[in-house]
Amino acid sequence: MKSLITYNWNCKTVDVYPTEGEYTDVVYNVHWIVTGTDDSVPPVEGRLYGTQILNTSDITTFIPFDQLTNEEIVAWTQSAMGPERVAEIEANIVSQIELIINPTSLTLTIEN
Repeated sequence: MKSLITYNWNCKTVDVYPTEGEYTDVVYNVHWIVTGTDDSVPPVEGRLYGTQILNTSDITTFIPFDQLTNEEIVAWTQSAMGPERVAEIEANIVSQIELIINPTSLTLTIEN
């Protein structure tokens, strides 16, 4: 049976421009961490992290920094990445989990 993997996108750490045009604290770079957890017992996790630049040249709807949520920034990040990159990240996490469950190499220590 294939395990179910749940992905958690943490995009809570961001870089901002103090001012850009009429706006303050404009998010332009997101530090993301994606954790995938499978449903086995005990659960197995894989994780990737990186950054994603956001295009701030054409802000149509500005949300003040103190009103931003992780969900909103995740949506911006995934949109900037595009569906292919999001799928690539999640596929990499699947590979990590599969290697933990079914390793292709082990490190052992001789006891005597």
